[in-house]
Amino acid sequence: MKKVFSILSITGLMFLSSAQSIYAQTEQVVEDKTFHQELKLRFIEGGPFFMGIVLVTLILGLAIAIERIIYLNMATTNTDKLVNSVEEAMSSGGVEAAKEVCRNTKGPVASIFYQGLDRMDEGVEAAEKAVVSYGGVQMGLLEKNVSWLSLFISLAPMLGFMGTVIGMIGAFDSIEAAGDISPAVVAGGIKVALLTTVFGLVVAIILQIFYNYIISKIDGIVNSMEDASIKLVDLLIRNK
Repeated sequence: MKKVFSILSITGLMFLSSAQSIYAQTEQVVEDKTFHQELKLRFIEGGPFFMGIVLVTLILGLAIAIERIIYLNMATTNTDKLVNSVEEAMSSGGVEAAKEVCRNTKGPVASIFYQGLDRMDEGVEAAEKAVVSYGGVQMGLLEKNVSWLSLFISLAPMLGFMGTVIGMIGAFDSIEAAGDISPAVVAGGIKVALLTTVFGLVVAIILQIFYNYIISKIDGIVNSMEDASIKLVDLLIRNK
């Protein structure tokens, strides 16, 4: 009995020692891999076809998001300063001076002001209609291509889930071919399924953050446009 206990003790110690050695080696291998290498490995394991399509959606979505952010930042102006400048110009030089201020100012608010001032000779009502109409045009320019970004946000996880289904089909095909349901047979297909899903969700999360920022930026600019348009109409009424 003592001999059996001694043998079991020695075997257990040898097993623990081997497990610790394997764990240390595995940990060292993981530490040696950089993030770029790990990402590249997972991308290849997920399958080039579906992972490539999801990557294309990420690239196109980021391109649209960056273009919209740059455009919206350039379209943001200090409306209070513009209103004061237009009012001072109208007081000193009339409508033409106010139009010159709008021409020298970038952004949708200045463009709307210019259209309203350009119709001033036709009356306040005509100027107000011009402001409303051109405001709709500027809103369309602000929202340009945002619908495509929304499409990519929806498309990325769908493609990931499609890769998941195809990976599971591959796993069942392997089971059917091997006539066995061992983990080694289905592990490859399940790994492909999980990797495509994760990658699709990560892409959707990244694009969703940019989408929400862009929408909030557009809402802020539109609110400024509406407030400035009301101030312009009041200014035109006072100076008609």
